[in-house]
Amino acid sequence: MILDEIVAHKRSEIAERKGRVCLSDLVSRAEQQPAAIDFAKALQGEGVSLIAEIKRASPSKGSFAPDLQAESVASVYARNGAAAISVLTDERYFSGSLDDLVAAKRAVAGSGRCVPILRKDFILDPYQVVEAQASGADAILLIVRILTDDELARLCAEIEGWGMTALVEVHDEVDIERIGALSPAVVGINQRNLSDFRTDLTVFAQLRKILPDETVVVAASGIRSAADVAHAGAQGADAVLVGEALVTTADVGEKVRELIDGGVP
Repeated sequence: MILDEIVAHKRSEIAERKGRVCLSDLVSRAEQQPAAIDFAKALQGEGVSLIAEIKRASPSKGSFAPDLQAESVASVYARNGAAAISVLTDERYFSGSLDDLVAAKRAVAGSGRCVPILRKDFILDPYQVVEAQASGADAILLIVRILTDDELARLCAEIEGWGMTALVEVHDEVDIERIGALSPAVVGINQRNLSDFRTDLTVFAQLRKILPDETVVVAASGIRSAADVAHAGAQGADAVLVGEALVTTADVGEKVRELIDGGVP
């Protein structure tokens, strides 16, 4: 199963990264970063907010935006109204890096807008949380399916300890039961099953109704048009996360505006 392969590789990658950069050096860099932008608050605007993603490839689609320049794309996202920017930092399967996150943060600073940056990766170890903070992240994705209950609790605490926000990703009712005691402020419902990378557009509606009303809920995967955004909003989404449909379009700015318009009530 591809998810097992990804997680196994990620564990070996983390060990290698720890050998190259010691934790104390990362902590020193992390402590010099400014306070994180409130990710949950950024998604609670009027209508459905857009998390625009920087993404070059995926295990299911292969490479689809190999020449993407993170800084320039992030600048377009910020200028055209994206509420937040997600950056894929996995190198082997998504052709991303922490350098992309740093570049996106720099672009947002230059745009004059206060737009939070989400690190999207297969997060398994607190070391990766410190990496994210040291690189300027404001939020971090945690995938419930790849973590034990203890790992999930520890990582949430580490993220909150640095002042960042955890975007906790679920795909089924079992995942939601497991996060109940944590009461995360932001939950992402991934309509793609990471076991086989198939997308089921009925998943969001099924799961949204069993999450607390006060939870900020993000719909992810399968969102490609203004109509899709409007549909997600009608089902209770506070935000949508869109990647491939943005980075493969001819006019990224126009597509961002189209998706944002779809979320206007």
